[in-house]
Amino acid sequence: MRGLLCRPLAMLLLFLQPWETQLQSAGELRPSPLQPEEGRGRSQARPAGPRCHTGPLDLVFVIDSSRSVRPFEFETMRQFLVGLVRSLDVGRNATRVGVIQYSSQVQSVFPLRAFSHREDMERAIRELVPLAQGTMTGLAIQYAMNVAFSEAEGARPPEERVPRVAVIVTDGRPQDRVAEVAAQARARGIEIYAVGVQRADVGSLRAMASPPLDEHVFLVESFDRIQEFGQQFQGRLCGKDLCAEWGHGCQHQCVNAPGTFYCVCNSGYRLAADKKRCLAIDLCAEGTHGCEHHCVNSPGSYFCRCRAGFVLQQDQRSCKIRDLCNGVDHGCEFQCVSEGLSYRCLCPEGRQLQADGKSCNRCREGHVDLVLLVDGSKSVRPQNFELVKRFVNQIVDFLDVSPEGTRIGLVQFSSRVRTEFPLGRYGTAAEVKQAVLAVEYMERGTMTGLALRHMVEHSFSEAQGARPRVLNVPRVGLVFTDGRSQDDISVWAARAKEEGIVMYAVGVGKAVEEELRQIASEPAELHVSYSPDFSTMTHLLENLKGSICPEEGISAGTELRSPCECESLVEFQDRTLGALESLTRNLAGLTARLENLENQLASQK
Repeated sequence: MRGLLCRPLAMLLLFLQPWETQLQSAGELRPSPLQPEEGRGRSQARPAGPRCHTGPLDLVFVIDSSRSVRPFEFETMRQFLVGLVRSLDVGRNATRVGVIQYSSQVQSVFPLRAFSHREDMERAIRELVPLAQGTMTGLAIQYAMNVAFSEAEGARPPEERVPRVAVIVTDGRPQDRVAEVAAQARARGIEIYAVGVQRADVGSLRAMASPPLDEHVFLVESFDRIQEFGQQFQGRLCGKDLCAEWGHGCQHQCVNAPGTFYCVCNSGYRLAADKKRCLAIDLCAEGTHGCEHHCVNSPGSYFCRCRAGFVLQQDQRSCKIRDLCNGVDHGCEFQCVSEGLSYRCLCPEGRQLQADGKSCNRCREGHVDLVLLVDGSKSVRPQNFELVKRFVNQIVDFLDVSPEGTRIGLVQFSSRVRTEFPLGRYGTAAEVKQAVLAVEYMERGTMTGLALRHMVEHSFSEAQGARPRVLNVPRVGLVFTDGRSQDDISVWAARAKEEGIVMYAVGVGKAVEEELRQIASEPAELHVSYSPDFSTMTHLLENLKGSICPEEGISAGTELRSPCECESLVEFQDRTLGALESLTRNLAGLTARLENLENQLASQK
């Protein structure tokens, strides 16, 4: 096996001379032989030759980006990589390319599995930033052996006999030991080319490279001469395409090998006894799939499927009764209640279910000044920020937006704070939703404390549309964030509540529970919501609808009573007792439904 992996490139030298002759006749390459190790012929850097067929190859470049490599030298090496990539037959079933750079540490620029198009590889190479530290070449070889050439990173399995080639480019003496780890890499079938530039240590190059050394060790007197190695390396990869010239007879794929070829099958098929035809693999028929209900065959794999009314469990094999409420497709505007193989929708207190059995009538007309603080930091990412805007508009949908009813303002924050629109700007839900969709993503940091200060000092001012305090219009702040704040939030979170602002905190992903509770009003259970993922956060609307939606409508011109008056206290007590009775009834109903579900499960067993 080691011979199969290590010798193919050297054997392709048989085809190098015709390729060079062809280029010379086309005027693309003037004679300027590059001698291994000592040879230092002079010629100007030229564009890489035409792309040629190499057959499948897993190729990893190990690039020295230590501090001794000066910026213009690193740029020359970058151009060398781009030119060499352009000359290769890149593809999932052809040459896969990976790049790692090293200094005192090792960094994967992109793995073998990352790209199948040259344009993507070139873009990643051009964005490469040097590490500019020490020269731990042994550490880099160990990383290439254990990680870069692993199947998880995109290397093809040994049984496919795809050559694994590492090209190490360095300009100095390693600061760690390379001989032992390089020997281990070669023993695992990795063919190593060692390219030394200027100050490179010849002994270290020879300790790293594969035999024969005169074909795997190269010295280049400067970085602007490294293109000469690229031309000769490309020539070694170019061989005759026997699959194209002969009637190979392979049903799926023909793969070139030195002096011959062999057939391989697409995923989900196996090679027949004649080594030409491909037979479909039916993994379900083998009886080892473990699916509880149904096994569905697919090329090279299979998946389990449940009967109607059931869903797969985490093991992707066993099934359980489907909770139709566990998702966003049930259509319930407020709350979904699962009832075995069916479900029903509920509305919050004070709202009625509409004729469609899913939506609720709108919040009763009420005065609320609502300011939304939306996290626009870079950790949110653009696609998730669009989901956040949709989430905000779903909140708008259940509110009675009008100058006399609910007023909405929106503030976005990252490393700075920006008022997208104040409370007094839009008077209809349609205008607010259109303005939300037009908001542009800020990116950068997460200064939640700064955003809270902005809300307290500016957003609820009469100048920005908040109604005077004498009207006792509720002021509500809703903070949406996906991570830990980079500044202190305690002072302005407390100040917001001292100012009489009812605070809600909505966290997604890596949001910190401690910070959410610090932002939110008491009790936290009613004012803190969390979702582990942006795509599933719509279930938070149920809590927010029941909390933000005013219990009592206060139409324009109605006299607002002080909450401390006796009649107001009695009214509050009555409402509280009524709410407790309603919760008791709902709990009893839920208990009965759970007992019914348990009976159904027991009967099915």
